[in-house]
Amino acid sequence: MIVVYGIKERLNRIKSQLSDVIHGCMQSVLGMPEDKRAHRFVPLERDDFYYPGGRSDAYTVIEINMMAGRKPETKKALIKAIFRELESQLGLPPVDVEITLKEQQPYQWGFRGMTGDEAKDLKYKVNV
Repeated sequence: MIVVYGIKERLNRIKSQLSDVIHGCMQSVLGMPEDKRAHRFVPLERDDFYYPGGRSDAYTVIEINMMAGRKPETKKALIKAIFRELESQLGLPPVDVEITLKEQQPYQWGFRGMTGDEAKDLKYKVNV
């Protein structure tokens, strides 16, 4: 699951395109299938969103929650692809984007009535 935070007026205008860019990177780098998009957008009031100096009101935080198992090189490639594509496709400069990967062990994920380590029918690989 991916959670994206930003100032409401900026984030709401680009939600759809942002989702497309992020999911495209998830597909190309991690091999995620098209139907595996699980994005949540949290548009915040300006006075509810504090961010570091040197950033504009386009500052966007992207939290990617995923099962553990991917190699460091794969995770770095994902982060760099997102930075590159957000700048290329949406004009969002890397200084205004923060990406955090949060990993949990497969047994800590619950979906479809089972835990992630019990799922044997995933349409993608976790260990890449």
